[in-house]
Amino acid sequence: MKPTPEETWQQLQQTVKEIRSEIARVIVGQEQVVEQMMAALLCRGHCLLVGVPGLAKTLLVSTLGQVLGLNFRRIQFTPDLMPADIVGSEILQGSAEGKRSFEFVPGPVFTNLLLADEINRTPPKTQAALLEAMQEKQVTVAGTSRSLSEPFIVYATQNPVEHEGTYPLPEAQLDRFFFQINIGYPTPAEEEEILRRTSGPTGPEAKAVLTADKVLEMQRAVTQIPVPDDIYSRIVRIVQSTRPDTPDAPDMVRKYVSCGAGPRAGQCLVAAARAMALLRGRVSVSEQELKLVLHPVLRHRLIPNYTATGEGVSMEKVIDSLM
Repeated sequence: MKPTPEETWQQLQQTVKEIRSEIARVIVGQEQVVEQMMAALLCRGHCLLVGVPGLAKTLLVSTLGQVLGLNFRRIQFTPDLMPADIVGSEILQGSAEGKRSFEFVPGPVFTNLLLADEINRTPPKTQAALLEAMQEKQVTVAGTSRSLSEPFIVYATQNPVEHEGTYPLPEAQLDRFFFQINIGYPTPAEEEEILRRTSGPTGPEAKAVLTADKVLEMQRAVTQIPVPDDIYSRIVRIVQSTRPDTPDAPDMVRKYVSCGAGPRAGQCLVAAARAMALLRGRVSVSEQELKLVLHPVLRHRLIPNYTATGEGVSMEKVIDSLM
């Protein structure tokens, strides 16, 4: 017997509760970061994780993959990394009969969750190979296109303090990321709990709650959450107000923003607000969910001008002024 919409909703909420509980067994604190990562995954969106080394970015992604029953791979981006090291390559193989043929060897991009560690340390050509896979959900090697498995989500990391020897992502490539998630230091109590959990002979482990098929079902469920007309109008006004040449742009935007967000930002705000509504147990999107996703959607899409750089004004303050 097919479950009713109410039963389906209750099952979704129970699943979300179990996911949070299992992740919390391994990850101490970082509730907002975990929630944003889950929201992006439910929207099929890729994330740029920004934080100093040692904040468990790799553990965050691998634990999320383990709990959701997804395959996880990690690539350490270095200056000598080549596109073939990511997407794979064709290798000449010989058979017992003496025949020779090319055989495709898949790269680490053929997974569900991919951690691109320090993506800004590899040259633009290699960055572009990954970004093509992110956008098209396929790779092309030797003229043959191969589809990636679903779901396919990329979590890329950047170090916010080291700039020497890096290749910053251009604005057009940054716009391909659904969220930019900033990861901060733990509180003293959280850091003490981290030491207690990780200083023993074995660390805590999370168990799988879902499978890849169940994750796809949750992604489809997110698209069914209704969005009121006034939220659509509010999103359009917010996105347009990030553009300094529009009549309704706030003074902060006119003074400190060189280039505002494009239409993709509005699409991401709608999808992310829906995902947050599901994670928070709300049956429709409200202004509260919109506020929760405003910073991760917009912070990497607003380009500061020289005035903002000179005065040390962050785009976080500009985004605060939009609401």
